Amino acid sequence: MCPLQSLHIFYIFDSTAGSQTEVTTEISIDDLLGEVNRYEYYRYNGSLTTPSCNQAVVWTVFKDKIKVDENLLQATVPTPAKKTPPITSSKCSVGVSGGGLGESYDSLQFHLHWGNGVSVPGSEHTVDGKQFPMEMHIVNIKSSLNGNTTLAVQDPTGLAALGFLIEARTDNTTDEPAAWRNLTSYLSRITEMGQSVDITDPISLDSLLDGLCTSDYFRYNGSLTTPSCNEAVVWTVFNDTIKVSADLINLFSQTVHINDSSSILMQNVFRGVQSGLPVQRSSSPAPMSCSLGLLVLSLALWKS
Repeated sequence: MCPLQSLHIFYIFDSTAGSQTEVTTEISIDDLLGEVNRYEYYRYNGSLTTPSCNQAVVWTVFKDKIKVDENLLQATVPTPAKKTPPITSSKCSVGVSGGGLGESYDSLQFHLHWGNGVSVPGSEHTVDGKQFPMEMHIVNIKSSLNGNTTLAVQDPTGLAALGFLIEARTDNTTDEPAAWRNLTSYLSRITEMGQSVDITDPISLDSLLDGLCTSDYFRYNGSLTTPSCNEAVVWTVFNDTIKVSADLINLFSQTVHINDSSSILMQNVFRGVQSGLPVQRSSSPAPMSCSLGLLVLSLALWKS
């Protein structure tokens, strides 16, 4: 990224006290950043972090940190006479709760498994012996663990994974639903190992679910399906399926290669069904609470 140019700051406004002060000395952004490395950063499309949390922001978060003397931090953060509690909004949260889960979980990531288009199924779960073309997983971590995945994989319920079975639409439509058309449009730019692409047109996980019923699901305690397959997951697999047109399902197994363009296509990327575990089915009509306004950050093709 190009270095940030100098910026003259005219006012600092204190919303807590309702006052403002004029800054008479020129302050440059470069000076405030100091020696921060601006070439290593994370990028995603997201929302404002204060109400009304509009989904209208291209976020760039730098990995390097600004180093400030602790005494300066204490000196420049006044304590108001009357403390005002922070404002929080559930609209900004991303996670899952309810449905018999012991506590709330924060979403970490989502990924997909597939076979070979609609001709060879690739879901990791089956229902009454039926395997589906694809399966989407949303992986969540206990909120109390504050994102510590090392602790999560040591806890039998440290992670909660949501499994969504995907099958082909039966109405012979193409390029539907719109969210999946948007998602698959980026596959042509990650055809080889190590490639990545930023998604510029926001996609919410809610839109990928396309109205799926969340009140009918299966629940069991199991493991991650990728190495090291830690037994640390509360699985929730929904009985309802996401309906995607066959042409979009086929794109996954027809576009992405294992290594470079001369290598074989990435097909059958799923773990086979494991030995039977006790499985419970939801008995209450109340759906799980899934706050899935999470935007797709990027698509990347990596070799395990």
